[in-house]
Amino acid sequence: METVRTDGAPAAIGPYSQGVIAGGFLFTAGQTALDPVSGTLVGSTVVEQTERVLASLAAILAAAGLGWPNVVKTTVYLQHMSDFAAMNEVYARVLGASRPARSTVEVAGLPRGGLVEIDVIAAIRG
Repeated sequence: METVRTDGAPAAIGPYSQGVIAGGFLFTAGQTALDPVSGTLVGSTVVEQTERVLASLAAILAAAGLGWPNVVKTTVYLQHMSDFAAMNEVYARVLGASRPARSTVEVAGLPRGGLVEIDVIAAIRG
C-alpha cells in the first residue's frame, strides 16, 4: 500500500490519506471544497464548490501519475439533490470524454457545511 499526497489538494482534516494506492487502483478520500492553502470552504454555490472539489481530485490523480481517463468510479455526495443538475454540468465539463461509473447520493450533512463531496477510484493499469 502506498499513500498519495499533494499540496494541490487540502491536507487531510482527520486520520486519513488524500489517496491510497492498493491492488492496482488509486482510492481517494472524499474531497470537499476546501482551499488547499487556507483550509477554508471555497464558494457558496454547488457550481463553485464542485469546481474546487474536482480541481483537488485532479491534483491527487496527477500526484499518482493519473488523470480523468483512469477513473473507473466516482461517488458524489450532495447536501441537496436539487443541486444535481448544476453539479452534473460542471462534472461533465471537467471530466470531458471520461465516463466512469457513478453513484450520487443525498446526505444529511457534509464536513464544514459543504454542498458537495466526491471521491474516486482510478485504475493504475489496464
